Amino acid sequence: MHDPKASTAHIINGKAFALKLREKIAAKVPDFVKASGRKPGLAVILVGDDPASKVYVGSKGKATIAAGMNSFEHLLPANVAQEDLIALVKKLNDDDAVDGILVQLPLPDGLNEQEVIAALDPDKDVDGLHVINAGRLVSGQKAMVPCTPLGCQILLKDYLGDLSGLNAVVLGRSILVGKPMAQLLLNENCTVTMAHSRTKNLPDVVRAADIVVAAVGRPEMVKADWLKAGAIVIDVGINRLAPTDSKPKGRLVGDVDTHNAMAHVKAITPVPGGVGPMTIACLLRNTLLAAHRRNAIDDPEI
Repeated sequence: MHDPKASTAHIINGKAFALKLREKIAAKVPDFVKASGRKPGLAVILVGDDPASKVYVGSKGKATIAAGMNSFEHLLPANVAQEDLIALVKKLNDDDAVDGILVQLPLPDGLNEQEVIAALDPDKDVDGLHVINAGRLVSGQKAMVPCTPLGCQILLKDYLGDLSGLNAVVLGRSILVGKPMAQLLLNENCTVTMAHSRTKNLPDVVRAADIVVAAVGRPEMVKADWLKAGAIVIDVGINRLAPTDSKPKGRLVGDVDTHNAMAHVKAITPVPGGVGPMTIACLLRNTLLAAHRRNAIDDPEI
């Protein structure tokens, strides 16, 4: 937990925290195996051959196996028919060896993402995108929570402890990050403002926040003078800038001008190495939770 007397900005090391979280999850898997007679299973569906998505799916598979779970990867061509993709989802819904199903988004053009998400068994929807999970989250029931905002919440609580009464601004209103992030912060008794492209006087809105979660996908959009002294900043963005001689692949930056913000914020997540590693750790956490709940076993303490 943060020492409020400390005066220098703190880098919130999501990579190190995620490693510890994955170790905790792996330590709980044998208990589930003993109780159920099988390993938890995560199925990932990748449609098309996007290189970045392939790498990401591969890393998810390796992390799943490293945690002692079963990994089932389904690679489909970009021209797969909508009905065939839905049929695979339904087949995995009915497979008792599968506790979690993740469809790698975005899907190629011509496929209806909403229909695919709606076909998921909500109890296996480890990305937390089904409308039933969104409704459960809003109404305070047990839900599968989207992995990225869940990771942000865990980092905030680890750093600050009690979030009650703090002013939070969430930049971005996507169903994957912004909206569930706002709900999680509300559940922690924060006063939450959702800001977006139509928000008037955006810098002033952000400047009022004790907690800023930036998830807009625009490189270094949030300037240092938008942030009040002592703010806690969670940077969800990951953007690759144009190549240069020194960085031929292009430099990775977040949605916040971290270099200049460091001078007066209390704490900030880096890019890379902040929120990103937490997303995969929380995917494993959700898979283990789904396995327990599907087998009527009490949630593990993780």
